[in-house]
Amino acid sequence: MSNDTYPDFTPAPDDVVWDLPGDGPQRTSLLVLPHAGGNAHAYAEWRQYLPADVRLLIGQYPGRGARFAEDLPRTIADLAGPVVASLPAGTTDDLVVLGHSMGSLVAFEVVRALQAAGRTPRALIASACRAPYLANPCAVYPERLDDDELVAAIKERGGTDDGILDEPELREIIVPSIRADFAIDDVYRCEESEARVDCPLTVIGGDADPVAPAASLERWAQITDHPFASFVLPGGHFYFQQQLPEFFAVLGPVLSPGVSSVAAGRATAGSAA
Repeated sequence: MSNDTYPDFTPAPDDVVWDLPGDGPQRTSLLVLPHAGGNAHAYAEWRQYLPADVRLLIGQYPGRGARFAEDLPRTIADLAGPVVASLPAGTTDDLVVLGHSMGSLVAFEVVRALQAAGRTPRALIASACRAPYLANPCAVYPERLDDDELVAAIKERGGTDDGILDEPELREIIVPSIRADFAIDDVYRCEESEARVDCPLTVIGGDADPVAPAASLERWAQITDHPFASFVLPGGHFYFQQQLPEFFAVLGPVLSPGVSSVAAGRATAGSAA
């Protein structure tokens, strides 16, 4: 997709980062970065599971929603950079950054960018994803697949409404952004010496996830010297969809001000239900 038809198109910050505050004063902001092919709408329901004083922010990637007229992303910087630039004022005072699947890599890059600017978030939460210094063990290779084959691969992972994927007009709209995201996810890898965050880190995954096996989640511990915790919940790559209350019970301590992701040291929680 090209934005030649819209040469002066620049997305509004609130189209890049959705802002869904709760009722009353906001003490903490949770920034959520979607999975490959995902969009902000898919995570809007999280608002109802968060405390009223937690501000929910959701990244919207190029090529979808109000950003449909933009060029499709080609690198992780195309996903992370606009999010960093569009964060509402004051949100980095007490910010927790969370990503799911490829969104965890985007979240990692957002944290690194904020860190470089002297605005390190309070915590990073990675969900269902390999550590950023590892090669992708489950590459999709979208350039080798026709639309039907790509849709089949997406359905196998879950996370996208099959009804949307089976509707020809809707599929024509969303498949290009899915291709673009998977192409980025396939090749992304941060140099091990540069894969560092200066904040506590929590990683969560599903016990039956073939994309990011539970045993691999501990590799995230290497990128921080701060407290680290890992949790494994029942389910596959989109394990949280059937158990959002349990998922948010894991997030609760991380979102509480003044509480690190683990009580002390580098403790690891085996499983939570």
